[in-house]
Amino acid sequence: MRETPHSHLLVLVVDDSPDCAESLALLLRSWGYEAVVTSDGHAALEAAHGCPPDVVLFDLALPGMDGYQLARRLRRIAGMERALLVAVTGLLPDLRRCQGAGIDCQFLKPVGAEELNQVLVRAESLAREQRQMVH
Repeated sequence: MRETPHSHLLVLVVDDSPDCAESLALLLRSWGYEAVVTSDGHAALEAAHGCPPDVVLFDLALPGMDGYQLARRLRRIAGMERALLVAVTGLLPDLRRCQGAGIDCQFLKPVGAEELNQVLVRAESLAREQRQMVH
């Protein structure tokens, strides 16, 4: 599926199911992406403050802070304004609520590899454009 190495795209995976999070991170790493895994919203915010990711893949049903709250808080972090926020959830997402929280797209679990690949290729393109604008 992915034949060329990525352009240093950092993906943050947030899921309270260790199996889901690690499986997704393993797939991302096999495609050449850097993947960081956290299990809740607070840890995700801490990771994003430390090194803002290009893409955040997260569950909507997180403990303590749901994915909608997480998305709103991520958007307020410097460097996260243009990150691609993708809900990967077992719940049928409320599309209006997703848009209001700043979520760019949603997938129902299990997400298809081809669909995810298309989103990440789009994110690579956006990240490349942003880097060119800065330089």
